[in-house]
Amino acid sequence: MKLDREVSHPIHPQHRLKIEYTEKPFSCDGCKEAGIGLKYKCDACEFDLHKACALAPPAISHPFYKKCDFRFYKKPPGTVMRICDACSKDVQGFVYHCNRCGFDLHPCCANLPQTLDDGERNLYLCMKLSSACHCCGGKGPGWSYRSECKNYNLHVSCVKELLVESWQAMYLNGDKNKVREMQTRIPSLRGMMVNHHRGRGGKVRRCCQIAGGAVRVIVSAILGDPTAIIAAVVGGFISK
Repeated sequence: MKLDREVSHPIHPQHRLKIEYTEKPFSCDGCKEAGIGLKYKCDACEFDLHKACALAPPAISHPFYKKCDFRFYKKPPGTVMRICDACSKDVQGFVYHCNRCGFDLHPCCANLPQTLDDGERNLYLCMKLSSACHCCGGKGPGWSYRSECKNYNLHVSCVKELLVESWQAMYLNGDKNKVREMQTRIPSLRGMMVNHHRGRGGKVRRCCQIAGGAVRVIVSAILGDPTAIIAAVVGGFISK
């Protein structure tokens, strides 16, 4: 789909927004979530919107919530704190909300593809975990991506947390030691897969490859375009 090079948006009516590709993390002024890659930016102001936020349609449906009618809101409706049912993070800005069922989705979360292809195999978006998330070790709420063998799971929320911490270390603190610390904080995906399939021959290599490609394509789905820097940082979790 061809994107408009310039758009206007009601929350920033004074200037038109131009599409831009950036390898530097930004905070979206619409949903208040982190972003990278394609965005719509005001050249005159420090104002950025995710592509998904800038071009958000007024209503959507979602295959996980077949009875829901999601409507777009510029701010969370009501007086209580809203939580995104996809990533389990607070809703602080743009949101899709179903008045009948009470479900909420960040615009970027609502746009997560049901299937990711890493070039050789598929990863599937799931509402509930069938086994523990490799990053946090839990089966808590929130969507995850699962490998075809059903043994590799990663919360969408965990990917977000890892990226935000990495960005803070690299762009805010410039602390390379912090980056290395984060890269060794969780067990190796490769080690986990080898232990899981010990004695099963060829399945070890196949699942290690799934683990290796999974993080990168999930990052791409969540943020639009992973940069070489971010891919290298996240790669630290699978290179040990």
